[in-house]
Amino acid sequence: MTAFAAPWPGDPPGDDGAAAPAPRETHDDAALRERIAAAVTAADAPDVVFAVSRYGRRIVHSGGTAPPPEVPRPDLRYEIGSASKTFTGLLLAQLIRRGTLTGGEPAAACLEPDRPAGPDPVTLAHLVTHTAGLPALPRDFLARALPAWHTNPYARYPAARVTAAFLGHRPRHRPGTRWRYSNFGVAVLGHALASVTGTPWEDLLTAHVLRPLGLSGTALRAEDPWTDATGHRKDGRTAVAAFDAGGFQAAGAVRATPQDLLGFLEAHLHPSGSPLAGALRAVRTPVVRRGLGHRHVHTVAWFRHPTDGGPMYFHGGATLGQQAFLGFRPDTDTALAAVCTRRVRGSHDPFVSGAYALLAEDGGVSR
Repeated sequence: MTAFAAPWPGDPPGDDGAAAPAPRETHDDAALRERIAAAVTAADAPDVVFAVSRYGRRIVHSGGTAPPPEVPRPDLRYEIGSASKTFTGLLLAQLIRRGTLTGGEPAAACLEPDRPAGPDPVTLAHLVTHTAGLPALPRDFLARALPAWHTNPYARYPAARVTAAFLGHRPRHRPGTRWRYSNFGVAVLGHALASVTGTPWEDLLTAHVLRPLGLSGTALRAEDPWTDATGHRKDGRTAVAAFDAGGFQAAGAVRATPQDLLGFLEAHLHPSGSPLAGALRAVRTPVVRRGLGHRHVHTVAWFRHPTDGGPMYFHGGATLGQQAFLGFRPDTDTALAAVCTRRVRGSHDPFVSGAYALLAEDGGVSR
């Protein structure tokens, strides 16, 4: 059973938005560097970068099993897959804070203004919180993507197909009553936002999120090997083509440098003074609680887990050849962005477990 709340309640309790203490080196930094280096090695991927910010001090460590590329690994842009949804959630929160939208708009009406809403419409809020009753992917996705399953399956499913599949879908459950993670739903959200604002998705994200946060190393498509990391299959040797999100841009198209990802996360830690301050605070607020005892908690953009000191927020993502893990933890003033150029499926992925462990640890770093 899912407990669903309105996703725009304002600032979370206890978030004073205080600025980070002035950074200074401590003896604990050496121990943190060692733990980061160990996580990079354990990831066992061609290219790996772990970027950590604690109390305003940044530590970036890179390595990998492949020969170092001509461009240093920390300067390349990496595909972050589903972690792109954290950018989409922040964009929607910002549009709501600006009064452009409320979040309660029926998505179908955003896509087709003359379409009747019906008694239980899927709203923008349902889409961003995975409570719209949509499957992970459209019903005909597999058949269309299969010829390119090992190269670029999403590229075979363009925007027009995504919106048509949504407008023709009949949910089995009333929207807002059940949680089901859905790339389909967030992709639809992106098209709905673009349609209702009259602005292409890339321009919308750039204007309201990337430019205000100064994220010049973030983009929605690959440009060339000098700026973009090359992904690999599970063997760590076979290169794969750059990811093409097709009609699923809002769900997984972002690629960024580790430094840009840290900047994005640090803005979440200390929103005061940011042009997105209200939205950054809003996306911390729990909006969905599910599972036994409602122990699984979600915000508009993040998974939220408890720790002894307070909540930590995170989101992972993967494409055919790359992986990413983003997270931040206010009580230890920690942000972590980890990326690598190999996709490993399964519950024993050392990259994901290493990144999660670094974020979850209770410290060892003093102010």
